[in-house]
Amino acid sequence: MKFFKNTYKFIALLFVGLICFNSCTDLKEELYSEIPSEGYDFSDNDIRAMFGPAYKNLRLLYWGWNGTFDIYEESSDLIMTPLRIGVGWGDLYVTMHKHTYTNQTGHFWTIWNQAYSTITSCNQLLERDLVKKAPLSSAELRGIRGLSYYLLLDNFRNVPLDTLFTHKPGFLPEQEDPQKMFEFIESEMKDIKEVLKGKEVVYGQFNYYAASMVLAKMYLNYNAWFGTNDNTYYQKAYDEVNDIIKNGPFTLSSSYTDPFKADGSACSETIYAIVYDFVHAGGNYLSNKCLHGGSKATFNLKAAPWNGSCAIPQFIQTYDQDDSRFSDTWLIGVQKDISGSDIIIEGVPLNYTQSVHSIDNPGAYQMEGARFHKYEIVAGEEGTAGDDVPFFRLTDAYMIKAECLLRLGSYNGEGEQVAANIVSMIRGRAFKANPEKAVRTVADLKGPSVYLYGHQENTAQEGEVDNLIVTNEGGADIEFGGFLDDLAWEFVGEHHRRQDLIRFKLTSGSSVYIGKSCFCRDAHFDVTKEIFPIPKDFLESNSKLVQNPGYN
Repeated sequence: MKFFKNTYKFIALLFVGLICFNSCTDLKEELYSEIPSEGYDFSDNDIRAMFGPAYKNLRLLYWGWNGTFDIYEESSDLIMTPLRIGVGWGDLYVTMHKHTYTNQTGHFWTIWNQAYSTITSCNQLLERDLVKKAPLSSAELRGIRGLSYYLLLDNFRNVPLDTLFTHKPGFLPEQEDPQKMFEFIESEMKDIKEVLKGKEVVYGQFNYYAASMVLAKMYLNYNAWFGTNDNTYYQKAYDEVNDIIKNGPFTLSSSYTDPFKADGSACSETIYAIVYDFVHAGGNYLSNKCLHGGSKATFNLKAAPWNGSCAIPQFIQTYDQDDSRFSDTWLIGVQKDISGSDIIIEGVPLNYTQSVHSIDNPGAYQMEGARFHKYEIVAGEEGTAGDDVPFFRLTDAYMIKAECLLRLGSYNGEGEQVAANIVSMIRGRAFKANPEKAVRTVADLKGPSVYLYGHQENTAQEGEVDNLIVTNEGGADIEFGGFLDDLAWEFVGEHHRRQDLIRFKLTSGSSVYIGKSCFCRDAHFDVTKEIFPIPKDFLESNSKLVQNPGYN
């Protein structure tokens, strides 16, 4: 694979009436000052210099405030942002955890707004004659646009489809039928693959295999999205990821943490990344959102973090003690500064505890909850601000293949044991100290989840006798519950969990997402909560939009 990751530059580029004010993901330095618009043979790299606005909006789609990371994690059962006693937080994050969200919950505004900003930027560029004549550049833009529509379809289902930038005055887009939206994205990705077939994979550029991953994700989730039971979609998902595994230039990293380095360009596992930079394209505020301010001393950060998000205690309890992904993902216990001394806060050591009182009654005290640090926290910087996002990685392709084989029983000459072998291989890098524990059997994967589902909170004030509210549901009634556990340990914090919980079912037929209690959320079985409401601002600005069921 060919990778470029040099310093971002603001490019002042004037040609054919277009000015680009933002950097693009091909970071190989090419500066333009005076370029004649006539008689110049523009290369794809020249044209890509115009793509700055599209990539800027894509970055904001993922890490704009309350963006994609939050929308997939906060409503699920691994990560939360509680009311922090003496600090703040809570608010809309509590509604996400409890599934009491409304069309005024801020998370939905961000993903809707930034997805359509990305789409609009792509549509504008795709209308330019230069781009029309450059099939590789057009395919890349269509890929970014299709990725944005995929996220919209997954989260809102009933969304407008618009492939034009120029419209008649007064134009308002209408919602598209979800099945037609699915078919549009599917068709786009198939077309893109034909154009990009054989093109060298360049880090940060939408490529053939990224299109395969979008298709695989759509096929994998088709039955959950549309309420069907059609195994052919699992076969299609298998075909897409098997092509990546067999023919792609990717290999699994020897270390679980490699894909989450600030500069991920050297990682052989990354299929497609959204590229950030500490100087000109920052935005990944994960470390600030998660860590206590005292952790500034651990990583020599420029500023104190904000002490927000933490792990749901029930999830922390699921880890095997020999699973190195635990320490690779979570900070827990007494924290040290860069010299190795205890960090003292108001006379006591900074100590991240597994336990958390509640989401909002009374909330979480300042040091409660394990803290997420899967992304590299860069010393002397704004933590994770410039960290790239490995949006698709090879491990995900392998796990999709394994899930499809489990659901199908067998396909393409491969059976359930191949699925178990894949999961065991993935687990191998996390159990190097005890390789026997890496092995998962078919029975393990098809068996119960070890997650102790149920309502679990402590409504006592700090220092008072515990006042526990505990119900016990367990995970024995989750179909493929063992595999769902492996997805959590591998992909926590990777825009995965909400989608997985909706796709996996209980023996009652309900999804895990709405059918299981966790921490301070009770099971509610309200299927309308499996898609989010259209944000109020956009609903009021477009009379042709109809709110999703359950939110009127």
